[in-house]
Amino acid sequence: MDKLKSVVLIDDCKATNYIHRLIIEKYGFAEAITEFMNGKEAIDYLSTEVDGEFPKPELIFLDLNMPVMNGWEFLESYKHLPSNQQAGVVVVMLTTSLNPDDEAQADNIDGVKAFSSKPLTIEKLDGVLAEFYPRSVRELP
Repeated sequence: MDKLKSVVLIDDCKATNYIHRLIIEKYGFAEAITEFMNGKEAIDYLSTEVDGEFPKPELIFLDLNMPVMNGWEFLESYKHLPSNQQAGVVVVMLTTSLNPDDEAQADNIDGVKAFSSKPLTIEKLDGVLAEFYPRSVRELP
């Protein structure tokens, strides 16, 4: 199994981030997990050069409803990042929203590769990895 270098969690609920971190750590497919409480914190992170390079997670789990900058606003700002910073990044929206319009809107945004209800589960993670990172899928005994 190949590990992803970096996964980002963007959710205003500390408990949700904690649960999602535990699931990702249990799965063991990521070298690093970075958490943010809103889209602005995440955009600031992604826009800040460190040692000559910008952070470029391979996978972002994005909440929809957050204060300061929600998921839609994050995506609007994200699309203005240089294309090389976005290349290869998979954005998965995780939400409690039951509004079918939200999923339809997400389907029309290039960067969003999947839309799912919270919480993240091993089964949902299996699906995301199988579709976008097949070499990172865990091997079952």
